[in-house]
Amino acid sequence: MKMSEFLDPRAVVSDLKAANKKEVLEELCTALVSLHPTLDRDGMVGILLDRERLGSTGVGEGVAIPHGKMGDLGGLIACFGRSARGVAFEAVDDQPVTLFFLLFAPENSAGVHLKALAKISRLLKRPSVREELLHAGSKEDVYSILTREDGEEEVQVPGN
Repeated sequence: MKMSEFLDPRAVVSDLKAANKKEVLEELCTALVSLHPTLDRDGMVGILLDRERLGSTGVGEGVAIPHGKMGDLGGLIACFGRSARGVAFEAVDDQPVTLFFLLFAPENSAGVHLKALAKISRLLKRPSVREELLHAGSKEDVYSILTREDGEEEVQVPGN
């Protein structure tokens, strides 16, 4: 699975204005609705807030991966956002979040949804990648960092 299959370069918000969790989710959903006008922004925010009530998607190290499922999607859609000042997001380490990767999947797509979450998580666990994303100059630079490894899928070598 390639990041470029579900993250459109126009769905990168390199300077989030939001000051709290709900505003972050609203701002990221607004960016997705601008690309997918038939989606219901308030419904999307509601799905994400319901998911957050189960436990914060703030995974620590300045990263949050809010995600949810919707019945009316044809495939995965995503949005990436960066906050220069950081936002209190109830992350597991109680630190402000600066990097947000929002993901929506169709209702009946558990396998694809989990693969995408795993790919995002692996990428954002790397300190060097987080640092690059924080200091990238433009939306295009951010997108390039997020997708540059798309052609480098892990290869399993038998016997190793």
